[in-house]
Amino acid sequence: MTTWQGWQHFATTPPQTPPGPGDAPRSLEERLAYHSAFVTVRTPAINTLATQVRTLMLLGRHQQTTARPSLIVTGPAAAGKTTALLEVGRTCHLAHIRKNPAPPGHAHQQVPVAYLLVPPGATAKTLATEFARYLGIPTTTRMTQTQITEAVCHTYTQAGVRLILIDEIHRLNPRTTTGAEATDLLKDLTERIKATFVYTGIDVAATPLFAGVRGAQLAGRASLITCGPLPARHGTRRPFTDLITDMENALDLTQHTPGTLPRHATYLHQRTAGRIGSLARLIRQAAITAICDGTERITKKSLEAIQLDHLAEEASRPRTRQPARTA
Repeated sequence: MTTWQGWQHFATTPPQTPPGPGDAPRSLEERLAYHSAFVTVRTPAINTLATQVRTLMLLGRHQQTTARPSLIVTGPAAAGKTTALLEVGRTCHLAHIRKNPAPPGHAHQQVPVAYLLVPPGATAKTLATEFARYLGIPTTTRMTQTQITEAVCHTYTQAGVRLILIDEIHRLNPRTTTGAEATDLLKDLTERIKATFVYTGIDVAATPLFAGVRGAQLAGRASLITCGPLPARHGTRRPFTDLITDMENALDLTQHTPGTLPRHATYLHQRTAGRIGSLARLIRQAAITAICDGTERITKKSLEAIQLDHLAEEASRPRTRQPARTA
């Protein structure tokens, strides 16, 4: 998705949908493919991010003299940050196409959304090259960073890019020379491209990105949205149980008993530490296993047999009490 063609395919391909009443049964291979991709459940983080992005795009639409306000989505790993980012980007892309349809017989000439990853050990030149690669702007090793940046700013403006999504922002370290130059490049691009920038990264507020003069500039322009683990309870609501229910309703298993997974909400929260990514993997993997072994249902026993990511397994492992010191 870090090229325009790849992003366009992602944004315009209809998302997975659960089976509906009266639908013809899917084949085994179709159901395996369905649970592998699975649905994107609307979470509070997605709703919050969608509202903030829409507001900031309107706020910065006619701003000319300084960089437009931006957003940073932060939180621990497997908390659903990238999923939220992609879902909001897809929504923005589709809304733009509906509002600005291409003339009959013509392909869309405008590119409303760009999605990029910060490369490991990013320098200003490699980061500028990532921007160029997204739109297929030709670059050569002989080109300077300034030349690539000029081409990027011109082409992005001509293409009408309005929303730029940058993932893995925690890879930038302004305390190093190359990291500082890459950070300065981003600041330059926010001032020269008429787009709203949204960044995601792991625990960004605790990284050097917010330190020093450069950090103060970023903190002064960017709002922070924390995408953390879902709590088991929030007042009278049970957001984690609601998420489990939505995922269970999307399953395509012939023998699964509705209500099974919400009954195990306490176990699932302890097992995944409330992380959306870990929960989605656990349920998807259990569903695929249930199809392959013919049971066609998910139980607590089958969930316990699933080996999750190391982060979740470490979080769910009981802590052993240290023995008391003897005098």
